[in-house]
This record gives sequence, structure tokens and C-alpha cells, in this order.
Amino acid sequence: MNGKLVVFNHPLMHHKLSLIRDENTGTKDFRQTVSEIGMLMAYEVTRELPTEEIKIKTPVSICNAKKLACEVVIVPILRAGLGMVDGITALIPTAKVGHVGLYRDEETLEPHEYYAKFPSVINEAFVLVVDPMLATGGSVSHTIKVLKERGAKHISYVGLVGAPEGVKRLQKDHPDIDIFLAALDDKLNEKGYIVPGLGDCGDRLYGTK
Repeated sequence: MNGKLVVFNHPLMHHKLSLIRDENTGTKDFRQTVSEIGMLMAYEVTRELPTEEIKIKTPVSICNAKKLACEVVIVPILRAGLGMVDGITALIPTAKVGHVGLYRDEETLEPHEYYAKFPSVINEAFVLVVDPMLATGGSVSHTIKVLKERGAKHISYVGLVGAPEGVKRLQKDHPDIDIFLAALDDKLNEKGYIVPGLGDCGDRLYGTK
């Protein structure tokens, strides 16, 4: 089954993206807004989660209701992916969180893994790989490969801003994966940065530049 590419067209996302694109937005507001966009995206991304029927007793009578029929696991790619986790867990407080640590070779732009740890439920869980920027696609592709090797079957990628090159790479490497973006930008520059993008998301989240 082929995955889908979804670029959200939502007024609140557009508004909040404008805030984080602005080079004058400081660390506090940048971090808060990234988290808020993560929450908005999670609401849409989880629209097709499976549910099961249950009966509950309200203060008035017995009621037919529904509850989630699957676990949700969030896998942020360190470190920028952490910026989206709080917003998603605010919406899904029962979600479990795994982590993947990668660094990018500045010459080849290829990812190198230094850390990977996941909850034991990933085999059957709905897994959200989160990383704000889909640039070359190398880090996200590697993370999905690692998850598949560990037994994950239901994986989606959730990011803020993507480049066409990253989308193409992900669709080539993992054609079964759904890709969710708040914005699809023009291209990558010679340094592998998304244009117009929003700069280095990790540095802006944590004030390291």
C-alpha cells in the first residue's frame, strides 16, 4: 500500500508557521509555537486511529462509547524532534516515547546513528516519527529503517517544513509511509538547508546560536 503526502492547509498552522519562520522570533516563543504546531498536526494525523466500542455508565444512563484500540508511540529524532513532543503528548497523554539520536556528516549530509531506544509496544503501535525539518530526508529515512528492523509496522512521519528533495527521498526509500507536513517549501540550498525554511530548528529551539 502506497503512503500519502499530506500538506496541511489550516489557518492556525499558517499563522504559527509565520511566527517560527521570522528570524526575529526569540527562543521562548519559537519553542512554544513549535510545540503548538505539533499539537495541531497530531490532531489531524490521528484522525484515522482505530477505536473499539465500549459501554460506560454516565450519571444519567448506560452509553455506547469508543476508546482508542491501539498504542501511540512518538519517536523524535534528537534533538530538534524533541520540540514537537510536548505538544503531541498534551493531546495524547498515554503516548509512549522512543528516541533516535543522529548526527549529519557535514560533507556527505548522510546520517550517523549514536542512540536508539524504543518502547516494547512498537510492533503493534501507531508510530509517529517527528522531526521538524524534512531536508535531504536522510535522517528520517534512516530512522524509519531502524524502526522497521525493530518490528514497527504502522509508521507515519510528521514534520513542520519539508523540501521536495526530502519528500522524494522518503517516498523512494519507504513508499508505504504517510508523510504529514505543515508546509512544503521550494528547495534545498547548497548547504542542505530548506529554502525559505526557518533556519536551524535545533539551534533556534535551544538557543545554541
